[in-house]
Amino acid sequence: MPAASSAARPDRKAQPDRKAQPARPTLRGAWLGQWNSAVTSYYVLLGATVLLLVLGLVMVLSSSSIDSLADGKSAYSVFLNQAKFALMGLPFMIVAMHLRPAVYKRIAWPALIFAICLQLLIFTPMARGEKGNTSWVYLGGGITIQPSELAKVALAVWLGVVLARKLPLLHDWKHALVPAVVPGSLAVITLVLAGKDLGTALILIMLVAGALFVAGVPLRVFGVLAAGTGVVVALLASTANRKGRILELFSSADPAGAGYQVKRGLEGLGTGGLTGVGLGAGSEKWSYLPEAHNDFIFSVIGEELGLLGTLLVLGLFALLGVGMVRVIRRHPDPMVKITTGALACWIIGQALINIGVVIGVIPVIGVPLPLISAGGSALVATMLALGILISFARDEPGAREALAARPSVVRKSIAVVGSATWRRRAHTHGPSGNNEHG
Repeated sequence: MPAASSAARPDRKAQPDRKAQPARPTLRGAWLGQWNSAVTSYYVLLGATVLLLVLGLVMVLSSSSIDSLADGKSAYSVFLNQAKFALMGLPFMIVAMHLRPAVYKRIAWPALIFAICLQLLIFTPMARGEKGNTSWVYLGGGITIQPSELAKVALAVWLGVVLARKLPLLHDWKHALVPAVVPGSLAVITLVLAGKDLGTALILIMLVAGALFVAGVPLRVFGVLAAGTGVVVALLASTANRKGRILELFSSADPAGAGYQVKRGLEGLGTGGLTGVGLGAGSEKWSYLPEAHNDFIFSVIGEELGLLGTLLVLGLFALLGVGMVRVIRRHPDPMVKITTGALACWIIGQALINIGVVIGVIPVIGVPLPLISAGGSALVATMLALGILISFARDEPGAREALAARPSVVRKSIAVVGSATWRRRAHTHGPSGNNEHG
């Protein structure tokens, strides 16, 4: 036995040392490698944007067809109008995707001035109002726009440029707020409030807060701004209509009263269950739920696509948020970081407010679900903002070179088709090109 044992030892020693072999990459390591890629932010933002846009068009068609027929119009009228604005916003988004941050720095001031001038048109005969708000401007030819939506984009870029230039001085509250940041932001917000659009004004305030936070403004400044904002909002919300919406959150009033819309929205969400009643088969859109294709489209998603559909929407917005946070963490330019923070608070914050309204935890303030609710100006402005964010992701360190080194989809398709054709010809013909079977 000892002899056999000693004879076996040289064989074990002769085996190669496993520790000396290079470790094979694990599946987890491969995923982490892909996630830490320089182009991850680009693909996350682009993919989530496209999926939300497509889902929005499908749900606008489903939620608006019944009301359109009831009004004597085509069942596709609202959908075609939304698709038209999506096609209008696509060139703006593509151009914005390919601009460098230096271009946005040059156009920041002209863009803000243009947005303010456009917002001033609500005081002219071109202004159009709806449900107590004067937020739209008629440009002729059947085109009506909401200037405050474009003002969001301009204000975010402008804040990024101004705060980035004053970055070394932002520890002092006087430099953080004046002479430009507060007057410029107040000019836009005040003009929006002049049109009685409290919902959009709140989104603008969130946008400004996001820019100041990413810029590193001292937190005590946020306390002062929050107190001032609270006072202004309380004064503006003192009207009978807005006060009724707030009180509805804490009371069991008449279901046909101010809380009717929220109650119908909750019923739609509760009806859907896990998988929903089926796309197009919902009943709330049959003139039971007001603004089914606009502010309360999330309720239609919950009814027709169920819990899984609502989780899909939340997941896509979460991906957008993750992509924006990656840009803030990875991009070296302070202007890019600050502008991204402002746009993130607008888009993600507005989505959370809209969903909060539908589930009954926030009073109805009339803000759409980005990329999904019907609304031309909101859709074009959001696509433009996301184009800017995608351009920032393309400008991350190493991203532009990585994207340039990767073959395009068209080149890949041509290569695949060409390879398949060559193999087919090689199978049919001999090396000299003559038919082997002839």
